[in-house]
Amino acid sequence: MIQDRLENAERYYGLHPGFRVAFEFLKTQNLRELPLGRQEIDGTRLFVLVARDPGRGRAGAKLEAHRKYIDIQYVIAGDEVIGVQPTVECKAIAEPYNPARDIIFFADKVEKWISLPPGTFIVFFPEDAHAPLAGDGEVHKAVVKVAVDWTAK
Repeated sequence: MIQDRLENAERYYGLHPGFRVAFEFLKTQNLRELPLGRQEIDGTRLFVLVARDPGRGRAGAKLEAHRKYIDIQYVIAGDEVIGVQPTVECKAIAEPYNPARDIIFFADKVEKWISLPPGTFIVFFPEDAHAPLAGDGEVHKAVVKVAVDWTAK
């Protein structure tokens, strides 16, 4: 997991071949004006999901993880609160892994919560389970999905 401000994104370009393209997209687009939903950046290797969602509170936030994609979650507006936990520590499966949606949900109790103000991002690798939208207000964010296997088309 990585948490930082967008202006520091260059520090992480070398961690994955798709990170430069992903962060440059976030830096160069007028994110407030992007339509809600999915937009392709580089086919199935790299795309963005833009959403405006109400917070669910800590009790309503679902702990999830992915296998095929890395999440770069960038907060455009609102204050995001996300629960985090290593995937290996998640033992209670609430919904089994769905390969078509690349998601698994856990029922484990989240012990650590992170606040993300606008202008910040957080990167979740497959080993990072996360419970987004755990705050109370509306959050406008862009989630860039970066394929773990960058060579697959």
